[in-house]
Amino acid sequence: MDILLAENIYRSFKVGSTVIDVLKGINMEIGKGTFNILMGPSGSGKTTLLNILGALDRPNTGKVIFDGQDITGMPERKRDALRRSKLGFVFQSVALVSSMTAFENVDFALRISKYNARERKKRVEECLEFVGLKKRMKHYPGEMSGGEQQRVAIARAIAHRPVLLLADEPTAELDTNTGLRVVKLFRDLVVHEKTTVIMCTHDPSMMGIADRIFTLEDGVIIDVA
Repeated sequence: MDILLAENIYRSFKVGSTVIDVLKGINMEIGKGTFNILMGPSGSGKTTLLNILGALDRPNTGKVIFDGQDITGMPERKRDALRRSKLGFVFQSVALVSSMTAFENVDFALRISKYNARERKKRVEECLEFVGLKKRMKHYPGEMSGGEQQRVAIARAIAHRPVLLLADEPTAELDTNTGLRVVKLFRDLVVHEKTTVIMCTHDPSMMGIADRIFTLEDGVIIDVA
């Protein structure tokens, strides 16, 4: 069963008097509860596509069907509610609040998503336990390694139990071994939580972990494996 469909997605940007075509007719199907990788070099259109799939951007033409709904023309207020309730995001820059502990960073995300107040503490601890950082919950980002910060960012992204998790180059600033540990967390999410994951990367060492790999080049999907 597919959780996400992209149909004939085109996206261009105007820079001065020049129009740059970034995505050129993207079609893809994402199965529910699968781990998917968008592979390709910088400038291939991976991040733009991820932003469109995650309702952070809109295509010029084409549509995205998520969980049975066409989200492309959805009003921004509804798209915002969708992002808060059903989508999770992990970025290359972890964007943790430096003045908040690991616990507080995850709890803050739950407050924004209006998660049940009585269950928040338990859920925060569950998520930090899942990423192996429950013992570090009172530590601040500045007291953690890059890999630990990224794991806190993952705990924050999954706290509200999203249906779909989108990750944009989450291992780019990490060494290979730490990056593989982070990606294994995504794999565990798919297996144990039935979360669907779409991750952008240009690192071929990550390919063996995915269910499907979409290879992008110059705004076009040139291979699906």
